[in-house]
Amino acid sequence: MQKWYQIFHKSTGLSPYVWVVFLILPFYFIFRSSSTYEVVFGICMILGFFICYVFSFLSKGWQMYFWTSLQIIISITMTLLFGYVYFALFLAFFIGNIQNKVGFFTLYTIHLISSVVSINMGFITKNSDIITQLPFVLVNLIAVILLPVTTYNRNKREQLEGQLEHANKRISELVKLEERQRIARDLHDTLGQKLSLIGLKSDLAAKLISKNPQQAQTELKEIRQTARIALKEVREMVTEMRGTRLEDEILRIRQIFHAAQISFKLEGETNRTNISLIAENVVSMCLKEAVTNIVKHSQATECCIEIQPSRTELTVRVQDNGVGFAEETAYGKGNGLRGMRERLEFVNGTMEIMADEGTTIVIKVPSVLKKPEKEVGG
Repeated sequence: MQKWYQIFHKSTGLSPYVWVVFLILPFYFIFRSSSTYEVVFGICMILGFFICYVFSFLSKGWQMYFWTSLQIIISITMTLLFGYVYFALFLAFFIGNIQNKVGFFTLYTIHLISSVVSINMGFITKNSDIITQLPFVLVNLIAVILLPVTTYNRNKREQLEGQLEHANKRISELVKLEERQRIARDLHDTLGQKLSLIGLKSDLAAKLISKNPQQAQTELKEIRQTARIALKEVREMVTEMRGTRLEDEILRIRQIFHAAQISFKLEGETNRTNISLIAENVVSMCLKEAVTNIVKHSQATECCIEIQPSRTELTVRVQDNGVGFAEETAYGKGNGLRGMRERLEFVNGTMEIMADEGTTIVIKVPSVLKKPEKEVGG
């Protein structure tokens, strides 16, 4: 559970001074009584309520429900004897922060019924304190109804957002692991075979250098050529592994379309995407592949890229006025669309293709959510 003294100003939206007023008010109601016995009893009720309130935040399980039940009893007593109904606000806030669904609805129902009954009893007995503060009593009753539900739903939403953020981090870790494995395979396929070939040819050249110098020179030339090819492939692989920002990729896309004499239009901003660097790199690679397809295959004269960030996801729409193709046949043509979809799956993204007076590709990736503060559990 969260510390009881940190709860009010962080979760209620009210100033701590407002809660101080609610702490002082019961003493005003008590000291209006002419009976010393009632004053002493009222002070004991106030101290007992806040002791139970502290223990409720510090306890878990059945103990928390026990202390909360005592608070409800004290709140009813204070309402009936002294006309003080505002302890119900403390209870409403605390109940809303209970995470257990059954416990929340049980205490919420008990608290709501007890508050309504005790206030009605005050009207029936013509309690002057309740009648004179009728507008505030009604506001208090509305808060008892709405505050727990609002707080409970907000906590659940923030909990789900936290789980989504954790899932996104887990996906990022899996993407990194998959990328390491891919790099290992590429290095093995690129360098392993050629280094083995260079080693074999070096041994052969060493044996031939005295017996057949001309053949040895031929082997050395092939070794140099193989080394150059390996160096070129390594450079290409390193270039491909470097992360690409969406803003940089859009700049290259402008240059490509200008060279291909295709009119280009950009809608939206590239620097407010609110996605992870890995997801941004994947989107940039998918855009590069999509633009390559447009230039090579679409016969388009116009292209529009629309970037639409939202709270939960980033949507990138690539639309051209080319010849188009059907989605069901797109992934079998060797034009990289299958690879685009596989890359997006690693970052929990999706891709949709529509062919209507050209081709439209819609790419969606989840946004990065901030981790919410921990709330009270039950």
